Amino acid sequence: MRDPYFDNAKYLAIVLVVCGHLVEDLRDDPVAHALYFYVYLFHMPLFIVLSGYLSGARPDAGKLLVALGVPYVIFEVAYSLPRLLLYGKFELSLLDPYYLTWFLMSLLLWRLSTPLWTKVRRPLAIAVVVSLAAGTVALPDELSMNRTLGLLPFFVAGLVLRPEHLERLRRWRIAGAVVLAVGAVVALRVHTMVPTEWIRWRQSNAAIGVDDLAGSLVRLALLVVGAVLVAAFLAVTPARRTWFSGLGAATMYAYLLHGFVVKVAERFELGVPLSVVLGVVVATLLCTPPVRAVFRWAVEPRAVLSGRWSATTSGR
Repeated sequence: MRDPYFDNAKYLAIVLVVCGHLVEDLRDDPVAHALYFYVYLFHMPLFIVLSGYLSGARPDAGKLLVALGVPYVIFEVAYSLPRLLLYGKFELSLLDPYYLTWFLMSLLLWRLSTPLWTKVRRPLAIAVVVSLAAGTVALPDELSMNRTLGLLPFFVAGLVLRPEHLERLRRWRIAGAVVLAVGAVVALRVHTMVPTEWIRWRQSNAAIGVDDLAGSLVRLALLVVGAVLVAAFLAVTPARRTWFSGLGAATMYAYLLHGFVVKVAERFELGVPLSVVLGVVVATLLCTPPVRAVFRWAVEPRAVLSGRWSATTSGR
């Protein structure tokens, strides 16, 4: 039986992701920029922590390649087609993720590395060192190496989390709400002081224009802030079954499909309020059964193949 707590957290997280992408193009507006900055501090770290927590300790490489590799190829091609239609250019590099497909590439690598993190001592400390060290070198764009290594501590944090940790965390619901509110106020005050590239985790320290000491301190601060906001978010997430619990089981659909809506919305001046409303609506609709039925072949190819295999064997 699925735990509604995690489905609730995943649904709320995908709403943040979609809203964050929709306001990204409005960053000239101070409110939009502050909202963008605040959401980007923890929306993907939240998803990554949940992915780590829900990952099996012994990943099957073959199944992972189907579950994550096939959708990666499909959506790499799909997101490259608009550039062909609009600009007459078709650029495709399967090792260099385009747009939001980086998460599939990174998730595949993180999950394949799971056995390593379950065997070493102090895995989270090691992951933090790896993350900070990654910022000191010019990593290639292939395999989304900057994000894969930079955000690694959040995946490892999910791996080391235990049910009792989350149970204790949920006792601090009011404190979690206060932390999220304070975080929003602070983000409103400091968002113009922090270069956007820091919260995207795509560049080395030198590329952002700082030395490695300053860059490592900024990265460590972002890891700490992200972890605190993720913990606060998980503290306020309802544990009971809600109207959106069922939608939380299909957040990968919303993640992979919402980019097409974002690309269309960028051509219009929607404003912040309308963009946020649109984000909630789009995130919700893309998790519904009709959408899942239409796009299951692309988002969950492993489930489709398993269903066909079951149907074939049951007919023998």
